[in-house]
Amino acid sequence: MIDRGRHNVLGIMVNAVDYDAAVQRIVDAARAKQPLAVSALAVHGIMTGVLDREHRYRLNELDLIVPDGQPVRWALNRLHSARLRDRVYGPNLMLKTCERAAEEGLPVFLFGGNEELLSALRTKLAEQFPKLQFAGCQASKFRQFTPEERDQTIDAIRQSGAAITMVGLGCPRQEVWAYEFREALSMPLLAVGAAFNFHAGLLPQAPQIMQDWGFEWLFRLVAEPRRLWQRYLVLNPLYASMLCLQALRLRSFDPNDARRPDHEILYG
Repeated sequence: MIDRGRHNVLGIMVNAVDYDAAVQRIVDAARAKQPLAVSALAVHGIMTGVLDREHRYRLNELDLIVPDGQPVRWALNRLHSARLRDRVYGPNLMLKTCERAAEEGLPVFLFGGNEELLSALRTKLAEQFPKLQFAGCQASKFRQFTPEERDQTIDAIRQSGAAITMVGLGCPRQEVWAYEFREALSMPLLAVGAAFNFHAGLLPQAPQIMQDWGFEWLFRLVAEPRRLWQRYLVLNPLYASMLCLQALRLRSFDPNDARRPDHEILYG
């Protein structure tokens, strides 16, 4: 189990952890009914905070940010001697968390996507983890909540008996959701991105060799060019160039150079 603390990657504080340490923190918080906002960030997720001071504040207020992408793991190793042998891939973290939750009788709540996606996801997870307890599911409205809808969602998750909530709204909406709902829901909130679509069988994952060598982005770009071209063809080079500046100490990226949001967005 590896947990070497939080480290600055372009002003975003990322935890140098492995799967075992991340899952243990989630399970411990679930048992204790303590809030724990978790996100798995790849390059795009890091850059959403780099380019937006308010979102940088939100990300750095989360309790656990794991290195989802290989380039983020490489940054931790290069800049901070983290010596991580593997990334903590969001979809795998979700499965490992479900496995422990099934073993320990911790019910999970699924939030995000549409009804079809949630139905398929629940079926697939139940097949893989027969003992996993589902406290409930709620599809996204694909718009902002009203304050009343926010309160209704909080009540629904609380009353469901959930110990862990998985959030699949896409980046950066799911990180905003975890930040804004953290205090109201005293449990781990896992922002796991495309994991819902992957595990429901609605979106193919990159071959393992592409994942290992940091080319998962290319697989996804080919699969969804119109939606993802800007994310990968613009943000990836920008990330690499800024990381070089940090590594060469030609530019500092201060995590405290952020602005606390003065209102809630209430993505739902």
